[in-house]
Amino acid sequence: MEEKSKIELDVESIVRNDSQDTHKIEVPTQDVQKGVKDVEAVTLTWSKTSLIAVFINIWLLYFVNAMQSSILYNLIPYVTSDFSSHSLLNVIYIVASAISAAVYIPLAKILDVWGRAEGFFVMATFATLGLILMAACQNLPTFCAAYVFYSIGFGGMTFSVDVITADSSKLKNRGLAYAFTSSPYIITAFAGAKAAEGFYYNISWRWGFGTFAIVFPIVAAPLYFILKFNLRKAKKESTLATENSGRSLLQNAWHFIIEFDIIGVIIFSAGLTVFLLPFSIADSAPNGWATGYVIAMIVVGFVALLIFIAYEKFLAPVPLFNYKLLSDRSIIGVCLLNATYQISYYCWANYFTSFLQVVNDLSLAEAGYVGNTFDVVSGVLLLGVGFLIRRFGRFKWLLYIAVPLYIFAQGLMIYFRRPNQSVGYLVMCQIFISIGGSIFIIVEQVAILAAVDHQHVAAALGLLSVVGTAAGAMGATICGAIWANTFQYALSEYLPADAMDNFDMIYEDLDTQLSYEVGSTVRLAIQQAYGYAQTRMLAAGTGIMGLCIIWVLLIRNINLKEVAQVKGTVF
Repeated sequence: MEEKSKIELDVESIVRNDSQDTHKIEVPTQDVQKGVKDVEAVTLTWSKTSLIAVFINIWLLYFVNAMQSSILYNLIPYVTSDFSSHSLLNVIYIVASAISAAVYIPLAKILDVWGRAEGFFVMATFATLGLILMAACQNLPTFCAAYVFYSIGFGGMTFSVDVITADSSKLKNRGLAYAFTSSPYIITAFAGAKAAEGFYYNISWRWGFGTFAIVFPIVAAPLYFILKFNLRKAKKESTLATENSGRSLLQNAWHFIIEFDIIGVIIFSAGLTVFLLPFSIADSAPNGWATGYVIAMIVVGFVALLIFIAYEKFLAPVPLFNYKLLSDRSIIGVCLLNATYQISYYCWANYFTSFLQVVNDLSLAEAGYVGNTFDVVSGVLLLGVGFLIRRFGRFKWLLYIAVPLYIFAQGLMIYFRRPNQSVGYLVMCQIFISIGGSIFIIVEQVAILAAVDHQHVAAALGLLSVVGTAAGAMGATICGAIWANTFQYALSEYLPADAMDNFDMIYEDLDTQLSYEVGSTVRLAIQQAYGYAQTRMLAAGTGIMGLCIIWVLLIRNINLKEVAQVKGTVF
């Protein structure tokens, strides 16, 4: 056989080296925290089947979450009425939002340091406990405590799933990924309202929560095991080295205190909770907002948040999030847009289904259908928005459509949210609001993630969630203040003299309001009072929403196709 020429040998060598490089194992980023490194190892080693299984399981989780949240949304006015406290409906939302808001940043740290699966497991446990307590509660304080556990659990679970979705998708496809996982709302918008009616009239509102205390853990378990199984697989395939720190127990404890930034977590959680709680208790304080301890809590909470910012910038060994996040104009713009949108929405949303039943004489299920118009429209439209972002790689242009449309639709609501108006016009306004709102939801998530690297995905989404939840609590506070100062006043003005003996029950109990025959003088008076309160809530929300025009200008129009953020087999 003739010897191969030097050129032939060189070609074979090049081909062999290229082949070896092709099969070279890609490894996770090394200068990131353990949770981020672990999830990169998972996506580098799992199969397309595992990726598909994760997205299917996330879809099912969103389906269960959407179903139970729709049922809760329609049942909670009756729960508070059962305890003769319909007017306290808003307070429950505010307290839960205030405490939940303080959880997201620490949870982001857990996801980064401990792991995605572990953080998800903790939140799923909280959610299940909340559902069990709500089903078993015998008084309003217990229900409030249960609702806090529920809000922390389901809010944290959804946040964890959003982070995992970001880990499993390219930035240009992320809007489409979020749209897919949110699509169950199309189904549950109507099914949830009908199920709520069935639970309330045929079984018990308690089983509306108890049923999902059984179903939810069964649906949540597969995602945890898929992540843990593929993490173990990554370690076996040497994609991820098994850590052997060699630290003692005390050294390990100190390591996690530093890595979790325990001092920062305590300052932030305490400061935010103390700052937001006055918004829920001011109405019941002896002198309202002028009460000494209310003022003190606001001042102390605000100062604590300033201390937290200073500590994170100058002292924290491992900050909760990179300080640059607080100075990036795109992140600031997204957070302000989210805050304004949430405040505006919660200025009027919490009493909407009660309004529909009392003023428009809709059944519990029918009121749920109208109230859930947003879920139906956004469920379809989110897919379209996600596709447009994927197609063009840009997102800011969508906000130039969404913001004016949302302000216009909410302004129309001021006219139509009163007695003697067609339900059709209310649905029309809800559709317009849904178009704008669904664009906000996707664009906010994509825009804030486009401004950070993979290490800070959880922190960025955590910051967005904190701002949104805290703003929702503020919006609900405005709603509660307007309700207390308008609905009660209007009732005293419009109710006939022979109904004044039952004033407190009419004010506090939805069933009592519905017990008066449609067309009777008392029912007409209640309807007038609802219209008086609702138009003022909407006026406040519309005025606040105008600020969004400014915030949109701050957001950078990043080309998503040029940003590589994740590794491995991803969508």
